[in-house]
Amino acid sequence: MDIRPLRYLVAVADLGSFTLAAERLGVAQPAVSMSIRNMEKQLGLSLLDRGEKKVKPTAEGALLLVHARRILDEVEAAELALNEARGLTKGEVRIGIPSMLGSYYFPPILMAFKHRHQNLNLAVFEDGTRSIQKKIREGTLDVGVIVADRVPADLEAVSFLQEEMVVCVPSDHRFAEMEAVSFADFFEEELVLFKEGYFHREFIDRVCEKSGLTPRVAFESNLIPLTKSIVRQGFGITVFLKMVLKDEPDLVAVPFKERVFLNMSIAWKKGAYQSIADRAFVDFLLEHAEVAADK
Repeated sequence: MDIRPLRYLVAVADLGSFTLAAERLGVAQPAVSMSIRNMEKQLGLSLLDRGEKKVKPTAEGALLLVHARRILDEVEAAELALNEARGLTKGEVRIGIPSMLGSYYFPPILMAFKHRHQNLNLAVFEDGTRSIQKKIREGTLDVGVIVADRVPADLEAVSFLQEEMVVCVPSDHRFAEMEAVSFADFFEEELVLFKEGYFHREFIDRVCEKSGLTPRVAFESNLIPLTKSIVRQGFGITVFLKMVLKDEPDLVAVPFKERVFLNMSIAWKKGAYQSIADRAFVDFLLEHAEVAADK
């Protein structure tokens, strides 16, 4: 069976353009258009609404796309399995990691994994957990780090880390001498927060929703060094994973009165084929987490 028309259909639907789909696939635009036209004639159905601004799937096209994506996933899995049976591996792990963990937890793990598996490549992408989930579904990431208590039904996940979320304030702030801070007191302050889509911000949004409080957002930034600098200079406070504030003498970590622990998981697409490289990385990460927990 020639699956190219299905591949072309998925690309056009994702990008909303024959031209962009052809560029992504590395083929001529007329070939993409003609292939989909021929498939429509064979099926006797119109699969795409070729509007003036953006190409969209018809109702029939949307139905076929569900099956097309599944077929393409299975074909890719079969190709990987056959390659590995011949002694080959995919050779690369594409990992999505939130910035806090990417900066303060993963560097030694990534270096140690590379040392053990020198022939495998690591492609690391920093992103928010919501975007990481989306990219795993789309197949642009093999594995990714997400929040453990909100695992979508279409992903498999294994918890590997629990870390406390703490208030971060400068050493001269009134919270610095407190044993713990209430949510009500915290939300009275001007805050420096990550943008939406990151677990840091989702934690804040969940607390607000639960407590009926409203955050006073002074700054939004996904840059941890910038956020620390803003806090140091007294223009706002924030929350971080506790690990982020190690070796920061001019910043103080204060727990919430209602202690908050965040569980993180390593996730991959449910039912998708995992290459030897992907499985090796997941196993290595869980092995490292077990050793760290025993210390």
